[in-house]
Amino acid sequence: MTTCEVCGNDYDMTFEIRTRGGGVHVFDSFECAIHRLAPVCEHCGCRVIGHGVSADGRYFCCAHCARTAAGAELQDAVGTA
Repeated sequence: MTTCEVCGNDYDMTFEIRTRGGGVHVFDSFECAIHRLAPVCEHCGCRVIGHGVSADGRYFCCAHCARTAAGAELQDAVGTA
């Protein structure tokens, strides 16, 4: 069994995520992986799980946060079906 690096759970179904820099992380759930690896919005502090947006070299969860914090003229993408 392997131990999750976030919660310490000793679990037989952990998984590894390898980063571009060559690092290897071990998790027992996507929740723990998100907690460790997902970027944080520079305005509201939430974990950015979707696409997010970047403005002025900063990362945000949505266009609203980018506009509020960086004054960026961004718009969230609206899908059409």
